[in-house]
Amino acid sequence: MATLARRLGPFDATMIVMGGIIGSGIFINPYVVARQVHTPTLIVGAWAAGGVIALLGAFAYAELAALRPEVGGQYAYLRDAYHPSVAFLYGWALLLVVQTGGMAAVAATFGKYFVELTGRRGGDVVVAVIALAILTIINCFGVRSGSNTQSALMLLKLTAIGMLIVAGFVSGAPRPSAVIAAGGGGSPLLAFGAALTPVMFAYGGWQTASFVSGEMKRPERDLTIGLLLGVAGVIAVYLLVNIVCIRVLGADGLAVTTTPASSVMRAVLGDRGAQLIAMGIAISALGFLSQSMLTAPRVYYAMAADGVFFRAVARVSEKTHVPVVAIVLQGVVAIIITLSGTYEQILSYVVSVDFIFFGRTGLSLFIFRRRLPPASFRTPGHPVTTALFVLACWTVVVATIVRNPINSAIGIGILLLGLVAYRFWSSSAK
Repeated sequence: MATLARRLGPFDATMIVMGGIIGSGIFINPYVVARQVHTPTLIVGAWAAGGVIALLGAFAYAELAALRPEVGGQYAYLRDAYHPSVAFLYGWALLLVVQTGGMAAVAATFGKYFVELTGRRGGDVVVAVIALAILTIINCFGVRSGSNTQSALMLLKLTAIGMLIVAGFVSGAPRPSAVIAAGGGGSPLLAFGAALTPVMFAYGGWQTASFVSGEMKRPERDLTIGLLLGVAGVIAVYLLVNIVCIRVLGADGLAVTTTPASSVMRAVLGDRGAQLIAMGIAISALGFLSQSMLTAPRVYYAMAADGVFFRAVARVSEKTHVPVVAIVLQGVVAIIITLSGTYEQILSYVVSVDFIFFGRTGLSLFIFRRRLPPASFRTPGHPVTTALFVLACWTVVVATIVRNPINSAIGIGILLLGLVAYRFWSSSAK
């Protein structure tokens, strides 16, 4: 029987980590934070604080990778720390809500920018579907093929972001930043907390690199390096992008535009600059799709290998040594959601669900520390740093439920339906 091939190294892991975090959002989302906190110091401070929390999480996941270098990554951590049903619920949410919903939304973004850049009228949904189909096929050719595509797109993405940063810094004198009243008054602490929610969501995605740990040459080393270098690199990128946006637009200008990257490039280079950054956003969106297609199917493969999902999903190609059925499954579901146009609603269910599992995975480190001998990498400052990460995750969950109770309830309802599905598959496996 064919098995997964260990062909990825630390560079691949670093690119996968960065690719899982950086999508098209960093070109657009800075204004969301600027509308909550209205001074340059607080805006940059929110992104820095979110980066610190992400780094604390990366430390914990790096130790988990050293302790449990298995296929499925986070899925395996949840399964072995708690119960197979907990891991199944994570995979269930990943397939129906978290990963495929996000992919559909990003594919739609790519389609929109591609159509704008090529001057075609309409057809953005068709372009999105074609992009998903092509990336599905590429990843069926092997993990090396998928990883090379992902790395190339990641480097192009960094080039586009670098262009934005350089343009912002070499432009003329920065605009003065004014304190604005958008978002109204209230407690500065509450405003900062509100700003942290979209920031932490923007930093999410690095955990997906753990899904391909079973295909890394030395996962306990390669994934650890990838997590730490990748998250640190993204923190630097995010801070520089926000500094440039504030420098060129000012805090008030940043808060009133919904397309900050385009506004920066238009201010510096005119319409040509806006077109260049539109190309960068399209590439960035495509890179995120490539990373998602490479990583998440390994979770569905692990579920099937455990006997709690369709058995065919555990099938590995004799020729390419990748879980072809799992890859095709994700591509098909993402395409269906894209065609349905429901991805915006699905995305509104994601935050509470995703961060529940973030927190539980962080807690699993406490469990493994009691059960297993020390790993080659130890989380700095544990248990304090790990506890802070878990607390931050669950704070996001509570805040999301309070602010969006209906959408959060739907997300949790999808999880509860997963319990019914788990009972069916687990009983069928006996």
